Amino acid sequence: MMKTLILSTTALTLGINIAASAELSGMSWDDIVTQAKAEGELTWYVWYLQDDLRRAAKSFEDEYGIKVTIPEGTAAGNAEKLMAERGRETGDIDVFAWGYNDFETVDLTSQFTPLTMLPQDDGRVSELVGIDGGDYLLAYWGNQTGVAYDPTHVSEGELPQTPEEFAAFWSAHPEKFGFNYEKGGSGPSFYQNVLRTLTGVDFSDGEVTDTKLEKVSEGFGFFKENGENFVVTASNADSIIRVSDGELWMAPAWEDHLAGLQKRGEVRREIKFYIPEMGMNGGGNGVAIPKNSPHPAAAAVFVNWLTSAETQTMFNREFGTAPMHAKADDSHALVSNEQRKSRQAWAAQPFRKAVEESFVENVILER
Repeated sequence: MMKTLILSTTALTLGINIAASAELSGMSWDDIVTQAKAEGELTWYVWYLQDDLRRAAKSFEDEYGIKVTIPEGTAAGNAEKLMAERGRETGDIDVFAWGYNDFETVDLTSQFTPLTMLPQDDGRVSELVGIDGGDYLLAYWGNQTGVAYDPTHVSEGELPQTPEEFAAFWSAHPEKFGFNYEKGGSGPSFYQNVLRTLTGVDFSDGEVTDTKLEKVSEGFGFFKENGENFVVTASNADSIIRVSDGELWMAPAWEDHLAGLQKRGEVRREIKFYIPEMGMNGGGNGVAIPKNSPHPAAAAVFVNWLTSAETQTMFNREFGTAPMHAKADDSHALVSNEQRKSRQAWAAQPFRKAVEESFVENVILER
C-alpha cells in the first residue's frame, strides 16, 4: 500500500512538473487555474513595500490556496538575478516586477512569456507613459511624483506651479522647501522638470550630446541663485517626515509613498499632495512572467488577480496608487484626474543619468 502511495505521489509530481512546463496558451482558463492550484506556490520578485504587499497578497492566497513568497531584495538585485537566470531551464522567478520604463532595457519577447493565456479584459493597462508592453507586460501599480505640503502653512491658492513661482516661495519662506537628489526619485523628478521647463530640452530623447548637456546646464544657475533658500534632504522618506514634523512646509514626494505612510500613521494625515502645472514625473510599475518560471500557471493566475479591477481598487484604497484598470475605483487617490494631465514621462536613459550626474557635480557639490 505504501509503495503504491509513493508511486502515485511520484507520478502526480511528475505530471505537475510536465504540465507546468507545457504551453499555457492552449489550455482553458479553468484548466490553468486547476494547474495553478496543483503547483501550489509562486515567487514574486518585487523590491518595495514587501511586508505590505505580503499582507495584500493574503487575499489571493485565501482565494486560491496558492502561497505567495516575496523575497527580500532591491530593484537592481532582482534585475541582476533575472538576467543571470536567462540561460537556466528553470529559474527562481515566477512573477517579476519592475518600473515600467525599466522594461524598455530588455527584449520582452525573448525574456518573458506572452500573457495571452489570461482571460480577456479590456480594462487592463499594457501601455503606460508611451511604453507599449504588448502581450508581455501589464501595469499593476500607478505612481506619481508631486509636491507634499502642509496646508496649515500653505493654502491651495498659494501653491507654486512654475519654476518662477517656486523661486518666489523659496525667497518668501527660506528653508521651508526641501528636496532630495538621491535615494529616491521624487527630488530628481522635481529638479529635472524645473530644468526641462527652463531650458526647453527634450528629456524624452535619451541621446547624450554635449549640446544637450550644455543647454541643460543653463538651468543650473536657477538653483545656485536660490541655494540659500531651499534645503537638500537625504531621501524621499526624509523629505516627507520633515514636512510632517513641521520643519519643512513643502517637499517633492511620491503619491503612493505618502499615502502609505499616512495609512500606517507614520505621517500626519493633514499633509496634502499636488502635481504642479509645470509637470512632474509619473508612470508605474509592471509585471511579467519569465519564460523559465517554475510555476507558470500559478504565475498567470496571480497576474490576473493583481491586474483585476477589484485588486486595483484595493491597492488604491490601501496604498493610494493610481489604479491600473479602467473599471477600478480611484476615490482614495491623493490627486484628481484633472491634475494628472500634468504628468510627465521620466527622462530617457542614458540622458537622465547624465543630467543627474551633472546636477550633483555642478549644483549639489558646489553648495
